[in-house]
Order: sequence, then structure tokens, then C-alpha cells
Amino acid sequence: MASLTYRGAGVDIDAGDELVERIKPFAKATMRPEVIAGIGGFAALCGLPGGLREPVLVSGTDGVGTKLKVAFAADRHDTIGIDLVAMCVNDVITTGAQPLFFLDYFATAALDVERATSVIRGIADGCKQAGCALLGGETAELPGMYAPGEYDLAGFAVGVVDRSLLVTGEHIEAGNVVLGLESNGLHSNGYSLARKVLLEHAKLQLGERADGLNETLAEALLRPTPIYARAAAAALQAGGVHGFCHITGGGLPGNVPRILPAALGVDLDAKLWSVPPVLQLVQRLGDVELGEMRRTFNMGLGLVVIVEASRADAVLTALAAAGEPVRRVGVVVKRPGVDEDHLISFV
Repeated sequence: MASLTYRGAGVDIDAGDELVERIKPFAKATMRPEVIAGIGGFAALCGLPGGLREPVLVSGTDGVGTKLKVAFAADRHDTIGIDLVAMCVNDVITTGAQPLFFLDYFATAALDVERATSVIRGIADGCKQAGCALLGGETAELPGMYAPGEYDLAGFAVGVVDRSLLVTGEHIEAGNVVLGLESNGLHSNGYSLARKVLLEHAKLQLGERADGLNETLAEALLRPTPIYARAAAAALQAGGVHGFCHITGGGLPGNVPRILPAALGVDLDAKLWSVPPVLQLVQRLGDVELGEMRRTFNMGLGLVVIVEASRADAVLTALAAAGEPVRRVGVVVKRPGVDEDHLISFV
């Protein structure tokens, strides 16, 4: 009987070692001065930036959901890592924190070095956009756990902010202005419904240009989630920011109430921003009710910023200078005795 090996059982240690060597240059390009030791050891080490009187660490973790299924079907893996960073970092920055470092977890049945390299290169690209270090991660071969050619991703972001500069939403008050940073599509939420409508119900092909799109369906669905770290920093520098809200699963109705003090709500004027064409396509082809669309997708706003009315113009200018399409979209109002499901009103 031939001797059994780990490779024969489905785990290729040599492929894993090759991947580590390939991704080291990507990680190196994301380094910050605070990094003490990164990829290669048993644990990564990172100090704190100077100048903070009472530093608070802020952490976030997420994945990219069934957007991965679109990446598999299109066999395109170069931007899904950006999504992973965005989904974690965009949560961390809502506290006023600057992203400090990022870790990833990549799991697959059998390691395809080229594909994994493409994914992790995207993660490094996302880290550069966020200004954080890709400090380490884990690559796991798990034979029998995943379908051939598929993989799963998870990310972990850590940021830091001085306690005195924390943004918690507690200072939001009636009369504050609501600013919205435009989304560029689905980002990384609602893909189970979008795939059901577009690929199963309407039977569209990923390589075709559907009615209303000026790009292929694959390009529209795989457009990477924007990373709002630099925009948030610019808004904070302008002053008067009382709250940030990352619009993810649950949409505007499910996320904005998370930062509102008691007895306050928000009136949003949906005529003041546009819904991305791919979301219009989902609604039209699936005959999806507007309420269902609003609680599933971002509907055109990726990040909401709540600011003092006197600083709204300054923050708008700062965000525009940071390269973000942004506009006034609403106002904070008193709404006592109203349950959370009805705090957000579309006028």
C-alpha cells in the first residue's frame, strides 16, 4: 500500500507556501509606520499612532455574502477583495476612527494559487484605499467543505480614535442636515434577491448588456464597494459631524435608526438622489415593491453623514474635494413615540 500524504488528502502545503511568497509584496505596499511585524510570523504586531491622549481601538468584521457567487460565475476575482475591505472598514469609520490594520481569512477546498493571488491583491488594493495595513491573515484548504472552484472570505478591520473624538450619534438633534454619499450599485448587499431576479427569473446572462445598463451585467454586479475612509476623514476635518451611517443590509430604514437618539427620526427626500441603473433593473424585472427594495438595498446612498446645519456647506465642500459625489438628502426631525420601523420617512 502506498504511503498516504496530506497532499493526497487534498491539502497542498507547497501551494500555500507559494501563495504566501506571492502576496508578501502586496502586503508590504500597505504598511504603516506603526507596523512592527506582519505576514510571516505566528502573529502580527502593530503599535498605535502617536498624538492620541486616550486611544480607543475600534474593530469590525464582515464578508461579502453571495456576491461571491457572481464572481464564481463570471470567473472574475480581482475586485472582490476590495469589497471585503470596504464592508469592514466602512463600519469602523462610522465611529470617527482611522483604519489601522486589516486581516483576512480565505478558505477553499483546493488552493488555486493564481485565483487566490488575484483575490488577495484586491484586498491589498482595498487596504491602500483605506490607508490601513494588510497585516496578516489565514489561508485554509478544507477538502470537502466547498464546491470545486469556490472559496469563502471574511475580513477583520481594526481602527483607532481618541476617545474625545468618538462619533457616536449621541449629539444628533432635530434640525441637523442629512448628507448622502452616492453608491455605485449594490455594493455587497442584497445579492440573493438580485441574483434571483436577474439570473434565475429574468434569465439574463452575465456577459450581456441588459436594458438600461451601459456595461455588462457582470460589470454592474461586480463593481467594487467604495471605501469611504478618506471621505469620512475629510468630513471630520471640516467639523460639525454628529453621525455616520454605513448603508448595508436593511437599507436606509434599517441602518439610519441605529445612530439616532431617542425620539428623533429622519425625513429623506428621495427625489434628491438617483437610484443606480442596476437596482432599477432589479426592481423592474422582479416587480419588487418599493418598500422591499428600500429595506434590502442601499437604493443609491452608500454612506449617510449627519451634520450641524451651520457646517453642512463646509462638509459638503470637503466631501466633494475628497472625490465623493454627495448631496443634501434630508433633515433630522423630532419623532417621539414612534417605533424604530417608522423613524425614517421618505417624502
